[in-house]
Amino acid sequence: MTAQPSEKLMVFEKVGVTYGTGDDGTEALQPTDLTLSKGDFLALVGPSGCGKSTILKLVSEVLAPTTGNIFFSGRELGATPIRVGMAFQSASLLPWMTVRDNVMLPLKIVPPFKADYRAKRRGEYRERVDALLEKVGLIDFADNNTWELSGGMMQRANLCRALIHEPDLLLLDEPFGALDQFTREELWQTLQELWIETRPTVILVTHDLREAAYLASRICVMSPRPGRIVDDSVIDFVRPRDIDLVFEPDFVALVQRLRNKIVHTPNIRKRNAA
Repeated sequence: MTAQPSEKLMVFEKVGVTYGTGDDGTEALQPTDLTLSKGDFLALVGPSGCGKSTILKLVSEVLAPTTGNIFFSGRELGATPIRVGMAFQSASLLPWMTVRDNVMLPLKIVPPFKADYRAKRRGEYRERVDALLEKVGLIDFADNNTWELSGGMMQRANLCRALIHEPDLLLLDEPFGALDQFTREELWQTLQELWIETRPTVILVTHDLREAAYLASRICVMSPRPGRIVDDSVIDFVRPRDIDLVFEPDFVALVQRLRNKIVHTPNIRKRNAA
């Protein structure tokens, strides 16, 4: 299987972000063009402070661009509600809720599901949650408290919670960064399986180039601040991808090429100052 995204979902046109004003302003993102297709799995990589998380904030409407425009499904961002799922490095599960209740939470608060929550929470919604927990190997822990789970199990539950309400966009910000290598690789496979089955549109921010190359269908490399996209590559390894892929020569060469792009891309501000 290979990803074949075609329908434009989100378009950045000369989108830039500056924090602060005047002499105290910091340009975080230079005017940027970026197109995200429906069903795409985009990874953003680059050094710290290059604007990766700024793009996530723009996409989720937490932050408005300083310059340029963002369009979603052909309309200006904000004109149409976007259903967003999010998972971060910290699972942020609510400790007073069971695993099942944590995963069900978006169905309680996100339209249009919340309108039917009282009627469906013990029937259809519970079945939906349990089916997802079954897929990630957590069904036997559905009634457990979240503090009884390991770090990897909490992130599995976190992914389920991010996907349960069928988001238009799944935003992942270093979701596996705090886990050991073996657990991280196991969760790469879990995430890949969920993406193949449900095909959400994903933006993944990560510092792990192997993670980006294993999971993504596209990788954008960003420069040191002020951030800009210096490389946008399609990743065409056949899916489903086995973890042994990371030892293949083509995979290793891709990771090295991405690293070289990051290491050898100059900081424009420093170059201009020189």
